[in-house]
Amino acid sequence: MIRRAFSILLLLLAPCAAAFAQQPASEVHPGEAALVAEVAADTGKDPVALTQLLDGAQYKQSIIDAMTRPAESKPWSEYRPIFLTDARIDGGIAFYNEHRALLDRVSAQYGVPAPVIIAIIGVETNYGRITGHYRVLDALVTLAFHYPPRAAYFRSELKTLLELPADKLAGPIETLQGSYAGAQGWGQFMPSSIRDYAVDEDGDGRIDLMNSTPDIVASVAHYFAEHGWQADQPVALRALQGAAPDPVPEFAGMPPAAPVEQFTAAGYAPSIEVNPGLPASLLTLQGEAGAEYWLTFQNFYVITRYNKSPRYAMAVMQLAREIEQGAAQPMETATADVRR
Repeated sequence: MIRRAFSILLLLLAPCAAAFAQQPASEVHPGEAALVAEVAADTGKDPVALTQLLDGAQYKQSIIDAMTRPAESKPWSEYRPIFLTDARIDGGIAFYNEHRALLDRVSAQYGVPAPVIIAIIGVETNYGRITGHYRVLDALVTLAFHYPPRAAYFRSELKTLLELPADKLAGPIETLQGSYAGAQGWGQFMPSSIRDYAVDEDGDGRIDLMNSTPDIVASVAHYFAEHGWQADQPVALRALQGAAPDPVPEFAGMPPAAPVEQFTAAGYAPSIEVNPGLPASLLTLQGEAGAEYWLTFQNFYVITRYNKSPRYAMAVMQLAREIEQGAAQPMETATADVRR
């Protein structure tokens, strides 16, 4: 989603979440009045209308339950097959072929490869097919007022949603549909990401991340560009383990800092030639055949700004690679030739 990058933390907090799951929620949370006052002061919006809007939100226990079991908690061997399917690869190739002129133009503008933009949309919503069935307002009110581990974050997102001007949303707030975390649109942007990174690419005077393909793809590209995507640089490379490698450091989700040559000396050489001075990190994933070692670079780190899970970033990278390879071939032969 832009699932705004908190999945690993959710996993760590799951035991805590169980302590309050299934607890009844009061109809009006005592924090609602303070939130209304803040939004009214910041924007000049009518506090009565804001109160009515929040009073119309419904607490959803299913949202609390979903927060304790994110897909990113699965091992790579189970996570990868969710997204690297024939249907999702073919869907990405078809999306590229249908919107190639738009995607290539946006890619050139922001320096982000079109297959990466497409892969984000593919992983997040299967190219707009699964954008979420919760009202965004219900999701954010439930999590802001009834999910203590992340209440501050979701309260901030709820406040941002209430403050967004109408021309930055696909419709009235009470009608918006999205994920259980309150993300919306084909790229699953949280309200703060809509505020900071969504763009009106089609020039119609509003941002619509549900119905405007130009707005959708350009907003994803803008997000990556603003988070430091490096054009024409690698995302991740398989590392070949030597005979007596050093212990594997834990992937910390931080910007890469050690040069590739340092990992090579430690027994983890890149599978293809790359600048030995390029900053990298070492990632270990548990695949179907056992441990996989990967050297990850700045662009991998940028993908984890969309979702902190390294498994998510790896799925995006691998799906993008399949889409790029398939889209370079005639559609009738792409499916057979890109399978691994």
